[in-house]
Amino acid sequence: MGIDIARASFEEIGEEHVGTSFETPLREDAFEMDDDLKVELIEKHFREIMNIMGLDLTDDSLKGTPHRVAKMYVKEVFSGLNPKNKPAAKLFENKYKYNEMLVEKDITFHSHCEHHFVPIYGKAHVAYISNGSVIGLSKINRIVQYFSKRPQVQERLTMQIGNELIEVLGTQDVAVIMDAYHMCVSSRGVNDTNSSTVTSFFSGKFKHDEQSRNEFLKYISLEK
Repeated sequence: MGIDIARASFEEIGEEHVGTSFETPLREDAFEMDDDLKVELIEKHFREIMNIMGLDLTDDSLKGTPHRVAKMYVKEVFSGLNPKNKPAAKLFENKYKYNEMLVEKDITFHSHCEHHFVPIYGKAHVAYISNGSVIGLSKINRIVQYFSKRPQVQERLTMQIGNELIEVLGTQDVAVIMDAYHMCVSSRGVNDTNSSTVTSFFSGKFKHDEQSRNEFLKYISLEK
């Protein structure tokens, strides 16, 4: 009975989109094991999962799948777990004296739901107002991608990107909006293929000045 209650609780958390902390939940020893060993061990365990499901791993199409999945997990879709992959964001003096908001919209991102390990994908829209320094545009994309490439809850992902931009840019005037589709909603459960989830992060002028916030919202809703 205890196992059934615990399992029901796990299911409820997954369906209710619960996140337990601002930081991605990681053990203290998460990076003591090197990537190559992680790939080797994940490959071994994923092969066992496939065997349990009854798949024929001698088939040419399937026999390389455990290694491909393991490599994808460690080197690609969850590479944002490792701090060594965090993008270095170099600041430049704002020589143009540009003091209006800068908006980068429609940044494509791919992540994974931490409850079911299925994809989350969509667009991120980011804005900031310089406090004397500017950042290369591609670094904004890289920050979004870094925090996306880990098991996530969209609310946490949005906050992590927003707080990282505040720290990197040295300004409180930061805004982030993320509009995403969740495969845990569209491919299982309620099987709703039309709905998307929107989350926001507003700080500084974007939080306290309605005109700045509305200007940002106007920019990201422009017709292409």
